[in-house]
Parts: sequence; structure tokens; C-alpha cells
Amino acid sequence: MEAELFLIRHAEALDKSPEIKDLDRQLSPIGLRNSSIQGELIKKNKILPDLIVSSNAVRAAYTAHLIAERIGYDTSRIIINDEVYEASVRTLLNVVNQLNDELNKVFIIGHNPSISYLAEYISKSEIGDILPGSIVRLKRLTDSWSLVSENTCELLSYNYPGETDEINNE
Repeated sequence: MEAELFLIRHAEALDKSPEIKDLDRQLSPIGLRNSSIQGELIKKNKILPDLIVSSNAVRAAYTAHLIAERIGYDTSRIIINDEVYEASVRTLLNVVNQLNDELNKVFIIGHNPSISYLAEYISKSEIGDILPGSIVRLKRLTDSWSLVSENTCELLSYNYPGETDEINNE
């Protein structure tokens, strides 16, 4: 079966504030709505991940939970990975390289700029800054997650909340 990686930037968060640590920032009302929209879109397209990995930041974990609830994915199976928060591209790539090869569809919910840089690095596509709540769908061109590196994935689609009702090859 064809393996696919879905790189998802957390949905819109509340503005930074000196009273709240960045790690603890919540989703904004728009972020809450957009997470649900993206979850419905994923469900409509009959995409069910084998694994969801999320940053430990509240805004990313909550994005992951809202999407999981919409698609019927058991939220207790979401892997919260501290390395995804403030990750370098190398660290994020390492998360991908450590995935079990039995996993065919993997969602990683993270942050800019690393999520955008990783998508461009592994696909050699010009994507730019991935917008909050957006989904980049990539097809793995290697036989193993451990071999994913520069130009080893094909960009299938880039979708931002409310843009379209499909996450398919364009």
C-alpha cells in the first residue's frame, strides 16, 4: 500500500501574551472552527490515519484531538511528542525516519517554520509558509520511512481551511 505523510500545522492560536507561556497557548475561536472543518474534510475524503503524532503544545494537541474526534480516530492513541515543539527540520525528519514501516498514513501536527521547511525539503516543492490549520499531503517514494530525506516524497496537495472540499491529487 502507498504510504502517505500528512503534515498539518496547528490551527490558529490566541495571540502571544506575557501572562501565558507559548507552550500553553490555546486555539482561537477561528482555530477551533477550522480544526473541525479540516476534520470533516478528512472524514469526507475517507482518510483514516494509522497514527497521529502531535507536538506537546496545547494548540497543536487540541488541533490533533479535534481532527481525531471528527474522523473517529481514538484520541487516546494520539502520540504527544515533545520533540515536535520548536523542532528543527532535522529533528522533525528524525521523527519521520523513526516511524514503523507498517504505518501507511501518518499525520504529524506541528509548527512553523519547521513543518513548512520539512514539507519543502522532502518534496522539493515550493510551498512557502503553511497557513494555520493547513494540511500538506505527501506520498512517500521510498520503501521505508527511515529512508525519507531530501526529494523522497511527492507533494499531492496543500489544503487550507475552507479552501476546498477535497484532499486529493490536484
